[in-house]
Amino acid sequence: MEASEVGSVGVVGAGLMGSGIAEVVARAGCEVVFVESNDELVASGRARIEASVRKAVDRQKLETADADEMLGRIRGVSDLALLDEVDLVIEAATEGLSGKLAVFRTLGEVTKADVVLASNTSSIPIIELAVASGRADKVVGMHFFNPPPVMKLVELTAALSTSAETMGLARAFAERLGKTCVVAKDHAGFIVNRLLVPYLYDAVRLYDEGFATREDIDTAITLGLAHPMGPLALMDLIGLDTMLAIGEVLHREFPEERYAPPPLLRRMVTAGKLGRKSGAGFYDY
Repeated sequence: MEASEVGSVGVVGAGLMGSGIAEVVARAGCEVVFVESNDELVASGRARIEASVRKAVDRQKLETADADEMLGRIRGVSDLALLDEVDLVIEAATEGLSGKLAVFRTLGEVTKADVVLASNTSSIPIIELAVASGRADKVVGMHFFNPPPVMKLVELTAALSTSAETMGLARAFAERLGKTCVVAKDHAGFIVNRLLVPYLYDAVRLYDEGFATREDIDTAITLGLAHPMGPLALMDLIGLDTMLAIGEVLHREFPEERYAPPPLLRRMVTAGKLGRKSGAGFYDY
């Protein structure tokens, strides 16, 4: 199948990333079926998509008629088996190996045999998901960035088993969505998080040592390095639980201190301080 022929896409997960990916795909004219684990989460995902689309209309980035038409192309379900007729799947479930492996095992059973299964994982090696699916040649990494409707980058990653045809479809489809692609080897963290995570963890360590206030750390980076936000605010946006999960994957593959999650990060996650999603992290929201 060519990327231009993809008419329906399944998105697994409708959190911050999954809902944004569903919106981007629907904007490109595809029918979208997103999957969450229960009806309550399906409703939450739908509400998240609608709120994002309303913001785009309010900012005059999208016409009302186009927004209504786009929303009409998106539906949510609570059963992976209902992805049996889609042309492509993008998995954006919570960043945890066991959960993603379970998803890919099921996707390999319920989707059409020729369907490419892409993962939005930000850290997990693609080969593990590929083998779990039972169709290792048709699994690829497609890592979008938050928020997907705004951020232009997609990291593409081929496992050792990924076919050239699968990689070509992934690149062409990402470009159809208006994204710029970079290609990384199938090592934990790929390009962006391999570089980003040690920097973010160092910021946590500085803060925990009392070296500087959270505000001064973030201001130093935004004004001194022209980053759009400081490291502690960025971690709150990503989610501290996600940052912990990414670090654990990186540290398993690269057992160096720079990839080890800081103790303060672990304590904050244990306390339920997950960042913006929970209302409190390094800052209160």
